[in-house]
Formats: sequence, C-alpha cells, structure tokens
Amino acid sequence: MTATTQSGRTGRGARPRRNITRLACAALAAASLAAAGAGMLQPQTATASSHREAPLISGQPQFDTSDVYAFVSPDHPDSTTLVANWLPFQEPAGGPNFYTFAEDARYDIHIDSDGDAQDDLVYRFTFEDHRKNENTFLYNTGAVESLDDPDLNFTQSYDIELLRLKHGKVASRHDLAKDLPVAPSNVGKASMPDYQKLRDQAVREVPGGLKAFAGQADDPFFLDLRVFDLLYGGDLSEVGNDTLKGYNVNTIALQVPSAYLRESEEQPVIGVYATTERKNARGGWTRVSRLGMPLVNEVVNPVKDKDRFNASTPENDGDFLKNVTEPELPKLIEGIYKIKAPAEPRQDLVSVFLTGVTDLNQPPHGKPSEMLRLNTAVKPAAEPKRLGVLDGDNAGFPNGRRLSDDVLDIALQVVEGELVGAKNDLGDAVDANDKQFGGTFPYVALPTAGSDTKAAGAATKSDATGLTGGMSSITASWGDDTVMLVSAASGAAAVLLIGLGTAWLRGRSRPERRSWLS
Repeated sequence: MTATTQSGRTGRGARPRRNITRLACAALAAASLAAAGAGMLQPQTATASSHREAPLISGQPQFDTSDVYAFVSPDHPDSTTLVANWLPFQEPAGGPNFYTFAEDARYDIHIDSDGDAQDDLVYRFTFEDHRKNENTFLYNTGAVESLDDPDLNFTQSYDIELLRLKHGKVASRHDLAKDLPVAPSNVGKASMPDYQKLRDQAVREVPGGLKAFAGQADDPFFLDLRVFDLLYGGDLSEVGNDTLKGYNVNTIALQVPSAYLRESEEQPVIGVYATTERKNARGGWTRVSRLGMPLVNEVVNPVKDKDRFNASTPENDGDFLKNVTEPELPKLIEGIYKIKAPAEPRQDLVSVFLTGVTDLNQPPHGKPSEMLRLNTAVKPAAEPKRLGVLDGDNAGFPNGRRLSDDVLDIALQVVEGELVGAKNDLGDAVDANDKQFGGTFPYVALPTAGSDTKAAGAATKSDATGLTGGMSSITASWGDDTVMLVSAASGAAAVLLIGLGTAWLRGRSRPERRSWLS
C-alpha cells in the first residue's frame, strides 16, 4: 500500500482515502477490541505502565511512564522532539511534598535507527535532590522568581547520558549534560507569580544542537473517563468532559537533530519507546516500566504474558506474535455482542502494531517489535488534524505521535467500522487538550498551579456527532448490538487510565514578594 500524501477529507462527514486508513489504526482496533472484554479476565498482576492502570506500577508513581510522543519539530523540521511523561494524576496542590523525579531511577528514551528491534541509542536521564534548609517543611520559603532563587528550598538537577549500542551491547557512553535544572512543581501564584519565566529558564541547550527540558507540565492526554459510571451513564449521556483536565505530569523532553537519530536519509524511520529502571537493594537495576505505542501494550497480551512483556525488550516481541495474529478477546466480543470477529490470522494488526505501515513508517527489512515509529522525513503539517493519518495527515498518529493527536477518537472510529467500510465519526466529544500547547520546545502546556481550584459540575456537553449524539442517532445507524460495543469499547480504551473529576481552573495572584521565614 502507498501512504496518502494529503487529506482526502473536506469536513467531518467526509472520509479520507482508505489505503492507509485501515492499516493506520489497526493496532488501536486491537487494543480497544481487546479492552472491551477485559472484564472477563482475572485481576492482573502486571507492571505495565500508562496512567497507573496496573496494580504494581500504580504503587510506584515516580516510575510510571504515562505517555510517549515523537514528532518532527514543527518550528525546526530538521529535528525530532521526543517527549515522555511520568508520575500521572498529580493534584496541583499536593504539598508540602510536591512531585519529583526519583533519585533511584534511570529514565531512558530508546531509539532503534534501523528497524532491527535493537536499541541503537539510549538517552538516559538521572536526577538528584537538593535542599537549602532541612529545618523547614516548606518546598519554598517565599516567592520564587528564578530557578536559583534562595527561596526555592527544594530543587532537582539532572544529567543526560548518551549510550550507543551495537548488537544490543553498550559500545560507548557520552555525558551530554550535567547538573541541568528541573522546573519545579507549580506551587501556586503567590509562590511562583511568573511560572512561564521558570519554565523558560529550565529549557537548556545541549552541545550538538540539542535542547532539553525536565519538569512539571500539564498532562497532554485528553479524553473522557466517566466510563466507570455504568459506561458513560448507561445511556451515553456522560461524555464531553476531559477528566485529565487540571492534572499534571512530570515531563522529560529532548529535541535532537533528526540526522543523529535515523540511519540515513534513505532510511529515515526510527522506533521510539521509553523505560524506567529502579535501583534494587543489591545496587542493580530492574526495569519496571516500558511504553511505546499508546493503548496497546496493556491490553493485547493475556495476563500470563504481561509481566514477561513488560520486562522484555522489543527484539523478543516475536514471542507474543500469536497474541496479535490470533487475539483472544475479539472472540469474546463475538460471544457477548454477536458481532463477528475478524478472520484470522490478523496480518492487518501485525502491519501497524509490529512492523509499521508500508510506504509510511515501515523500515525496510525490519524485525517485528512494538514501539512508536516515526518517519522523520515527513514534514510537519501546516494545519495538523487531530485524527492524524485517519484524516489524511501523515505527520500524525500512528506515524509517531503528536501532543494534539486524538488517540481515543481514532480507536473508537476504527472499532465501529472503519476497517469494514462503515463510515462513522464517533468520539468522546473531547477533541482537544484543555490547555493550548506551545509553539516552541518543549511544546507541552504549563502545569496547573496549586492555587487553582477545581469547580464542581463544570462539565460541558458537546453537540458533536458520535457518542454525544445520544442513543437514538447511533441506534438508527447501526442497531442495538453495535451501540453496546460503542459503549463497552470506548470505556475499555479509557480504562487504561484511572481518574475521576473535572477541572475548571481559576487563579489568583499575589503581587508582592514576601518570605515566610524572614
């Protein structure tokens, strides 16, 4: 198949050409279909990551990778931006011990440059705590006006190390940066009256044309999580509310010249994933988190394989091939909802989930493995479309992942017929992040301040078509059986994330600088 080069869609009701559409979202279809039957499984003991959905990693939030993004930098198209987030669901006012990266962790961003499922580069981030005054419980003792302000009592710094590997073994190590400052948690407007200034100071240039950032940010993932109230209220009435609104994450972002990452101009596709390793009592390191593609690694594998997958490396993902080509859970859905499962073996799922899409982001002679794949030769879209490749925008998901890509809606539309020719515009009516992303590195939005409050009952319902159209319009189009799958599958995709509530934010400012301990 050949990739679409421009949008085939002129409005929300029109559809793009299908040569890439079907492959582009196949992996998400597998994830969402599998998740719809998740209630049939026994409780899992896996340590898979992404917004604390697994029991063990939920107890280690500093090590929990929530999302990975990789995209060609919109303002510097000769570079690639890598973003990975940790420690999800940060309540902004969660002091006095605010949100830090762990000192006993190695936060790694992995690059496969040639498609052989082995790491070629690893960018490793390690962190160190610093306290000016241990005789106070305060995170800051006055208004903080700079990262080196004496009133910022608690700070972190980090080092970046580049590991080059050959045949899975470390061939060389290079210190790229030492003692870079971490942007602090946004305590509140009195404590940090100009947080944008602090963010700007935390963006650092690294020798070789790189840029780096580490610190708190608004969680860029957006979706409605009220699935837990009887599948969006039992009648699909509870949609349109971004339940991650108002929560923060810890972000690591790195901008690298694309020429450093790819094998060559002729082979510009890279694979990207993130891991976390924790230092054990013997001084060794244990991998506790692995994340590449969103909404995939948590639900495709059965319980017996989850721990093994999470501790494994991509070169061994062939061990899990049968879980993709002969997925169990679509059969359960057929039994529950009377919707026939697709014929096996599911080579359509292999193409996106394990190899990349032909003529878009599939490296030649690549080895099947699960990771986020980005064709660094595809230029950024002048007007990005939230549905990415599904809407003819080849610079978007699943060709890498941009902050603005609406991953959940893509999954919903595929589940409800895109792969079998049924046109639909289903979605959870959350089409964009609650905060606008930045136009320059690190692109993530500023974190919500601790002085902002959450207002009850702030959810606003949308008039958009799809799930928000209510039961009658969907029933008229597809019938009761399909409506049940819409509800179950959308909820199951969302069950990868756990969170409640909505956030409308209000701020207050304190113009004067004052010290609590003066």
